[in-house]
Amino acid sequence: MKDKYIGKVGSKERDDYEYELRMDVLGKMIKAARQERNLTQEELGKLVGVQKAQISKLESSTNSATIDTVLRVFKALKADINFNVKIENSFVRLA
Repeated sequence: MKDKYIGKVGSKERDDYEYELRMDVLGKMIKAARQERNLTQEELGKLVGVQKAQISKLESSTNSATIDTVLRVFKALKADINFNVKIENSFVRLA
């Protein structure tokens, strides 16, 4: 269904869709972790060293964040984050 309505795997349309989907999930994870820690966006921003607006944008997926910023956010939240990288048929796990 995705191939038909969004585009084939590897197409720009499909890549854009997949990227937005991942950013949306990441934003929801950041928000849930922040709320679990009973922090406001402003408080989290101070811990990370960014403005409240940046945290808001991360949570609502309205901008792309650097890996460094994402890692700093999760570190401030005292939350573990793992990345999986697939190389051909094997996974490389980065913690």
